Amino acid sequence: MGGLAFSIVLTIHLVVAVALIILVLLQHGKGADAGAAFGGGSSASLFGASGGATFLSRTTAILATVFFLTSLAMTYLASKTQLSTPSSVMQQEVGGAAPQPQTPAPDSKIPQ
Repeated sequence: MGGLAFSIVLTIHLVVAVALIILVLLQHGKGADAGAAFGGGSSASLFGASGGATFLSRTTAILATVFFLTSLAMTYLASKTQLSTPSSVMQQEVGGAAPQPQTPAPDSKIPQ
């Protein structure tokens, strides 16, 4: 169940990320207002002279909030599904089983 929930949240996260990128690119910057005052054509925009800015900024804020929440949800779901694996690189074994310490045989003599 955890893998399916993670996949659903990841899909939502990616869709929201693409939509957020598109909305940010559609918005006018602060410097575009001066150009619009000299016949930039902002009154001929899709949402009117100022309606587009408020619509786009509200939609961007909503999508940014959803992006933040899906990031938190993915972090939570990933931490719940990986409890069986070591949490540190230092705790992981290299090449399978851990090497056994070598001890001298009881009948062998240690050189002095």
